[in-house]
Amino acid sequence: MRVLVTRSAHSATRTAQRLRDMGHEPLLLPLRQPLHDGNAAADALATTSGAIAVTSAEAIRVLSALGEQLHPHLARPLFAVGETTAQEARSLGFRSVASSQGNGRDLADLVAARGADGLLYLAGTPRAETFEGRLRELGIRFSIAECYRMQPIVPGPAEIEAIFSRSPPDAILFYSRQTAEDFFRVPDLRSALPEHSAVRLLCLSEAVAQAIPTALKKSSEISPMADEKSLLSLL
Repeated sequence: MRVLVTRSAHSATRTAQRLRDMGHEPLLLPLRQPLHDGNAAADALATTSGAIAVTSAEAIRVLSALGEQLHPHLARPLFAVGETTAQEARSLGFRSVASSQGNGRDLADLVAARGADGLLYLAGTPRAETFEGRLRELGIRFSIAECYRMQPIVPGPAEIEAIFSRSPPDAILFYSRQTAEDFFRVPDLRSALPEHSAVRLLCLSEAVAQAIPTALKKSSEISPMADEKSLLSLL
């Protein structure tokens, strides 16, 4: 099966290997690239002392570039969405890591269950505000440090043609609502998927699926859990 991956390049490389291990042919079309702000992360860490929360592995990659500046903070509890991100945090040296298997709302519930307060959220932009909205509902104090920005990448006609000219992919993986919106905002990509297209549009969550155009909703499928293992299980 030919599977199109729309994640940023770093994450897409890992996904591509998983797809090959499953016997599929990965096609990579990153629609966002991260721009890191390590100073914002370092300043936030230096002026706080409580638990840390991340909703994307991209925040862990920002921390990985801090070197010795990070060492005094590795004993702080860290909360992450998804076991993959949690494992990256452990690999970086964090000693107390807990993860939720759902979305940001589930992570906030986990933070509340563990009694964490005065939380530092290392966030990106743009982002859904599910996590911070739920924290407010629960009355948990937190601060936000925006330490990376996901910058749009617009693929050129030749890149799109190389993917769709021979035959369209059998499935497209969408990991975020923003990326799905980016995809269908590109005229050449939107026209590559006619209304009666047989391409399966596999979405990480209901929120992601909301970005699929109405005419293509019948081709969309939603992962049973908001993690990559569940998403790939749809293939």
